[in-house]
Amino acid sequence: MMIVPRRSNERGNIDYGWLKTFHTFSFGSYQYSGHESFGSLRAINENRVSAHTGFGVHSHSNFEVLRYVVSGELQHNDSLGTTRILKRGDVQLTSAGTGVYHSETAQNGDVHLLEIWSSQALSTLAPSHFIRHFSDEEKLNGWVRIAAPVNASYVYSDQDDGGSAPIRSAMVIYATCLASGLFNQRSFQLGSSMGYIHVIQTSGYNVGTAGGAKVKLSGGDSGITEVELREGDGAYMMFVSGKKIKVQNIGAGIAEVLLFEID
Repeated sequence: MMIVPRRSNERGNIDYGWLKTFHTFSFGSYQYSGHESFGSLRAINENRVSAHTGFGVHSHSNFEVLRYVVSGELQHNDSLGTTRILKRGDVQLTSAGTGVYHSETAQNGDVHLLEIWSSQALSTLAPSHFIRHFSDEEKLNGWVRIAAPVNASYVYSDQDDGGSAPIRSAMVIYATCLASGLFNQRSFQLGSSMGYIHVIQTSGYNVGTAGGAKVKLSGGDSGITEVELREGDGAYMMFVSGKKIKVQNIGAGIAEVLLFEID
């Protein structure tokens, strides 16, 4: 297994006043050779949106756009007729397909969210919209599958269904809130050899050397390859399908982590 860290302070960082954002991959005005994408994973934008501001009406097509709300309340509107207030634990997925217009606005306070983009397996499908909710209790010390391929047998595509959001990409996304001293293991099953991990910057906006929660990522039982990650840090992973990775919280407090299995 090979692990390549992507440090928090090496990400693209732009402060627009109303929006403070970090880009793991090239996005908009931030372009960084070698970090354009990773398989179908196209963007991990860690955004902080000031109260009563937000993203005006704009369009997307041919991408899956998933929003993971860390804190605050975010109003989402789209051309499919959706109007929803998103809160902590909510996962909102827009399958842009042939095209969709949408907007997002922070309500009474600031909002911290991750916006994740992936390439669509098919580009000729009609747009769709899904919301799922995953409580802190569900995520505590275990991996919760928050998004998975729409054609997987365990994924349901109705608006009112629970479980993983049905993503039109060969990707599975997991979330966990890991208590100090504990660890989770995960064996990837998509048949891929690629993964990515991101430690959410929950203790506050920080453009310097990463602090806050601390986790150790290793190649499972062998521990041959391991790296420490702090809040905002991520890591590329190349591995043999079926092998386990191990994520251990070696700091104080809760570490909130996203894990991507990429085919």
